[in-house]
Amino acid sequence: MSQRQCITLAAGGTGGHMFPAHALGIELEKRGYRVTLISDARGLKFPGLLEGMEKHQISAGSVSRGGILGRLRAGLDLIAGVFQARRFLIADRSQTVVGFGGYPALPTILAARWLGIPYCIHEQNSVLGRVNRMVAGGASSVALSFADTAKVPRRASARAVVTGNPVREEIAALAAQSYPAVGPDSIFRVLVLGGSQGARILSDVVPAALAMMPGAARKRFQVTQQCREEDLERVRRTYSEADIAAEVGIFFEDMPERLQWTHFVISRAGASTISELTAAGRPSILVPLAIATDDHQTTNAKALVEAGGAWLFDESGFTPAALAKRVQKLALNPAELTRAAAATRAAGMPDATRLLADLVEEAAVSGRAKDQAAGVQPKGTKEKPDTPPGNQSRRVMA
Repeated sequence: MSQRQCITLAAGGTGGHMFPAHALGIELEKRGYRVTLISDARGLKFPGLLEGMEKHQISAGSVSRGGILGRLRAGLDLIAGVFQARRFLIADRSQTVVGFGGYPALPTILAARWLGIPYCIHEQNSVLGRVNRMVAGGASSVALSFADTAKVPRRASARAVVTGNPVREEIAALAAQSYPAVGPDSIFRVLVLGGSQGARILSDVVPAALAMMPGAARKRFQVTQQCREEDLERVRRTYSEADIAAEVGIFFEDMPERLQWTHFVISRAGASTISELTAAGRPSILVPLAIATDDHQTTNAKALVEAGGAWLFDESGFTPAALAKRVQKLALNPAELTRAAAATRAAGMPDATRLLADLVEEAAVSGRAKDQAAGVQPKGTKEKPDTPPGNQSRRVMA
């Protein structure tokens, strides 16, 4: 087994949790750490993420849904998940755990506390999630994506640091590229994102809205739309019948390349989507998920709207006619799009991955130093691995 110091990532099963975990994992490996991932079955299914790193699947369930029987089953899964995660942490000789929220991250954080392993948490949204609120009090640090993140427990506020939300390297690289030129009569590329789970409302509204456009406007569009499997055929049919060039799929592994050439995005307002939009500098129409916990997607979206980079629709007002009117106006106004693109980029934190890695590295070094000072080894280890290479004097500025 490698003697590099091991850092374990614990992430929920959605893209909003997995994408920043992936970005951090890549950065930590570059700094000489061995990185492992613990998640549920959904989290381990994402293609192209954390390739080559050791991954472990545990049982997990949300105790806040599903009625009495569902909650009982979730509670049993949670207990099982804690024991499973404990076994993996010991086997991997994990020195530090980083939690990204979501109920699949909870068993690993609880197991880390049981073993006395220091842990950090990262919050992607503008409202601290339920799992992160539960464990924030014992965290070495609480990394935030927004300066005014709501519901941070008072006992954890002194350890809260604004790092931003890490994005994949390929997305971060788009910050160095210019917004693609667009004219009032040129090709207009639209990217429609429903999040990692797709979004029925976008499949219902967006194709119908673009089909309402005049013939000359429809011929300008090149659309890429992510949607649920059950919506694929009807969405394709709507675009085909409207003579709109469109590619529809459940998941696009080449999203960085597609985002590079996109002029405009129509999307939910999940944290990873917001972070990728700001990294790439792409204007957007945002449609927050109305049932999201604590309505965090609306709060996410408002931050970008107030910066001047996006337009907000709530679900009740997101109709084909209303969307068609907005998109047509924007497509005919390249100056407005260019201005919004610049505002979106200015709202981002391009150093988010580095800042979060600095924070995690401080926790790893501090935790090891405490063990050495006390003359003990972390539970489950037989020897102390060498300190990883790299600059250990990095500091994070809030």
